[in-house]
Amino acid sequence: MARNTFSRSLHDLGLSAWFGGTLANAVALNPAAAAATGASDTGAVANVGWDRWTPVNAVAIGAHVVGSLGQIKGNTGRMSGQQGVASMALVKTGLTAAALGVTAYSRVLGQKVSEQTRVPAESGTAPAATTPPEVAAAQKQLRLLQWAVPAITGALVVVSAFAGEQERASEVHRGLIGRVIG
Repeated sequence: MARNTFSRSLHDLGLSAWFGGTLANAVALNPAAAAATGASDTGAVANVGWDRWTPVNAVAIGAHVVGSLGQIKGNTGRMSGQQGVASMALVKTGLTAAALGVTAYSRVLGQKVSEQTRVPAESGTAPAATTPPEVAAAQKQLRLLQWAVPAITGALVVVSAFAGEQERASEVHRGLIGRVIG
């Protein structure tokens, strides 16, 4: 039980940082960068902020993945015996894979932007008229992806809460009975 509690804690802490950090950067950092004194400073501010967030985000994602794997290991019996648990695990795995993919692609685009440390920009995700074309293209994609990561990880928070409800004793009994009765 202690291992499952530790796994759940890693899962939840990692997921909350992943969700909250990317949401905060989309809501605050990217638009706030526009308050810099010049277009080149705008890009620099956004780049520094995202570059500082990246290692923290990597640790958060790692904690979430390790915690998720621990939860899967700890719940293998429930997945085969309790109705609905296997499909919930599949949904969580799919959402996690989607969030990982979008995060990785966002990082690739972010590196294209960050390579030019003082690139002109209107905000963290809005190019200026003088932004180099390859950076402008990456910023335009990042404008959408900055919301995709918190949307997917937010959905994962909701599904994880529902999955936690399945661990209540009353739900375990109901799920086992549902599996037996069919």
